[in-house]
Amino acid sequence: MAKALALLHREIVACRACPRLVAWREEVARVKVRRFQDWTYWGRPVPGFGDPKAGLLIVGLAPAAHGANRTGRMFTGDRSGDFLYAALHRNGFASQPDSVRKDDGLRLEGVFISAPVRCAPPANKPLPEELASCARWLDRELDLLPAVRVVLALGSIGWNAVLGHFARHGIALARPRPAFGHGAEAALRPGLVLLGSYHVSQQNTNTGKLTPPMFDSVLARAKEILSVRVRKFPDGP
Repeated sequence: MAKALALLHREIVACRACPRLVAWREEVARVKVRRFQDWTYWGRPVPGFGDPKAGLLIVGLAPAAHGANRTGRMFTGDRSGDFLYAALHRNGFASQPDSVRKDDGLRLEGVFISAPVRCAPPANKPLPEELASCARWLDRELDLLPAVRVVLALGSIGWNAVLGHFARHGIALARPRPAFGHGAEAALRPGLVLLGSYHVSQQNTNTGKLTPPMFDSVLARAKEILSVRVRKFPDGP
């Protein structure tokens, strides 16, 4: 599976399907911002990241313009990632509490991180047609993660993208369609559960809409479903 994921990720990185997203991600990579002027931006689609044997899949929204679009790794190099990886570290899924660059030694165990959109969108708002075009990558990534038993969607776009994936795969969803909410839970099929959390964006974490205890509670529920024992990673990479 690791080899198949690596081959898929090469395809993702080469994608130029959405002209608006291609133009934006490359303009951001060219113009940069002052604090990252010495960086060579990634400026391409961002593949998923994590453990190919993961029981937990986290689905976000899209790369941040000066986060993953700069570093080339999901939730790496921005405040959202600071919040997420600190929580994953506290809960035994990550080897360190922060994520600065692709080669910083971060390792994930039992968790894989993906997104419904792989290019940084203007104003963090992908268009419906861009979500539809990018859905194939989430479909193919999920097909190569057979151990996933819990999917944690960060925000309503991630939640709906996950439901869309399983609908396309012939899973009969409950009626009415499960609604997103923080702490929401929906059984997609026997042995597979969808959980919801507010997104780890600064808009939510800086205002207190999402706090570390709130997010830890959702991760605790994921671990309860998975019946996993928290791993104690050693300090350092």
